[in-house]
Amino acid sequence: MPQKMKKTNPALIQLIHELKKQSTEHDAPIWKDIAKRLEKPSRNWAEVNLDRISKHVLDSETALIPGKVLSTGNLTKKIPIAAWAFTERAQEKIKKAGGKTLSIEELLKKYPDGKNIRIVG
Repeated sequence: MPQKMKKTNPALIQLIHELKKQSTEHDAPIWKDIAKRLEKPSRNWAEVNLDRISKHVLDSETALIPGKVLSTGNLTKKIPIAAWAFTERAQEKIKKAGGKTLSIEELLKKYPDGKNIRIVG
């Protein structure tokens, strides 16, 4: 029997539902993967530093972090980054480097097929 979701944040519940829906509609398994990661307890979510994003994401890709982006290190590429949350300092550094911050919902609308997205974390 599937485990019952215990999330209380209505925005998060709606996002998880939408991710699963888009996964089946567009045959994009990346969205189901992100939904499963966000269903886990938030203490198990990814916390990724900017230097790790710079190291693992190509210039032509969009970084997707199923958790929080932290500000340690520097972003050396002009890439869009989507995450559930950003620290204020991380947002400043991303904008300074010429990148862009997105919510996961915005990324889902922009790339419903899930192409050119790299999950970091």
